[in-house]
Amino acid sequence: MHSSFTRLQNVFGFFTTVAFVLGAFIAATDLGSTRSPSGVIKTDNIQVVKGRPHYYSSKKEEYAIIRFSLEADLSSLFTWNTKQLFVYVTADWTGPGNTNNSAVIWDSIITNPSADHLQNIGPVAMKKLKRSAEGKAIAPERGILKLKNQKPKYQITHPSGKIAETSDVTLKLHYNVQPWVGLLTWNMDKSFGAWNAMKGGISDRFTLPALKTKDNKDKNSTKNKTKGKKP
Repeated sequence: MHSSFTRLQNVFGFFTTVAFVLGAFIAATDLGSTRSPSGVIKTDNIQVVKGRPHYYSSKKEEYAIIRFSLEADLSSLFTWNTKQLFVYVTADWTGPGNTNNSAVIWDSIITNPSADHLQNIGPVAMKKLKRSAEGKAIAPERGILKLKNQKPKYQITHPSGKIAETSDVTLKLHYNVQPWVGLLTWNMDKSFGAWNAMKGGISDRFTLPALKTKDNKDKNSTKNKTKGKKP
């Protein structure tokens, strides 16, 4: 005759098996949902300045500040199993010795209406999000990004401390889908089934400008004054 402890073990084992199978089924439903993300990104203003990495550091490094404009449609990434979407933009370039460099300059989290309570936002913004989600499984405007002359959240540098006049730099849009149940998925370079690769999302190649110094400012101001004078 089985003891109470053995029966409890059997019930718990059956419960975990059912939960695992149900979770696997929920995660598998994402494979049948079409993903067709797209985006257009371009640079607006680029500066390279010099500063200290820490307030107690005496050594200065070069930092690139890249403003950009972005129009993206990531709404197809939202399904009933999507908890939130992590979106970020990187600056990528090839350094000496064919080393690949990548640095995040901006990121954002877009929540599903059912997960808005997980985001630390103000009461006014929360009311707007709830209003937009009323009667909708997924708010249609989720995942639509329109940024113009966006200031970067993070300045980029290089371990060498020098980044000015770096060539062949591109901006690239990335995403990370975080589901309620299942594995995290990132943007893909190749299509897989109903999941299409990102259409666009990469800027034209550009070169970082020379270090912005006081001499450069004086030269620019002198040029502007000269242009303003009438012959």
